[in-house]
Amino acid sequence: MKTITDNEFIRIGLVVVINLLRYLVFSGIAYAIFYVWKRKDWFYMKIQKRFPENKDILREISYSMSTVLIFAGFAFFVGFARKNGYTQIYSEISDFGWLYWIFSLVFLIFYHDTWFYWTHRWMHSSNQIFKIFHRVHHLSHNPSPWAAYAFHPTEAVIEALFLPIIVFFVPFHYSILAIFLFYTIAMNVLGHIGFEIIPKKFHQSWFGKWQNTPTHHNMHHQKSKGNYGLYFNLWDKWMGTNFENYEEEYHKNASLSQ
Repeated sequence: MKTITDNEFIRIGLVVVINLLRYLVFSGIAYAIFYVWKRKDWFYMKIQKRFPENKDILREISYSMSTVLIFAGFAFFVGFARKNGYTQIYSEISDFGWLYWIFSLVFLIFYHDTWFYWTHRWMHSSNQIFKIFHRVHHLSHNPSPWAAYAFHPTEAVIEALFLPIIVFFVPFHYSILAIFLFYTIAMNVLGHIGFEIIPKKFHQSWFGKWQNTPTHHNMHHQKSKGNYGLYFNLWDKWMGTNFENYEEEYHKNASLSQ
């Protein structure tokens, strides 16, 4: 039976630390700014006019720690598979060129948004599935930035599966994966920040109208069945799963904050 070498232990540790730091830095900075430093000054921007209780914050962080470990495990698996030549991850941009590099980043973001929408909607498809996979995340009716990773381990596995699946079939430069991992935590924190900070001018632009706002995901935490998208308001529009009063709620919150 092959034993794990010291170098492999070090790599596992580094993967865990990197995943932990991603969560702590992005969630921590958002929490420090909006929930501590500008807590009173920017309260007018708060979507729900109350703050989560300390017990809610502690629950969000504790579940997020298990998510960090699960995400790290999948990341290590991808790294191991790449080292042994099983993935399509490549090292030289010249292998496919800069145009493909840009395309692959856009493709990965849209692929993940699609994966998230349909798995998220599936987790709301029945009470039994919801309880097994998604109930823990919805204990945060008024989420804070710490809720970005507050998943039950079963949901964390579903969230993590998309990356190992795609890297076996589609070529990605390793830098694309690094950029994407920082993009996804930033957007996840934004969705759980609890403050409407997206300007109306941006939201009304051609590009901005397809982007989700903090109000969009906050309404999902309040009402549950609807507003399933992560980054973009594409699938929700196409499938008719936006809450009917979403735009009205966004404009109300944006009018108060801008």
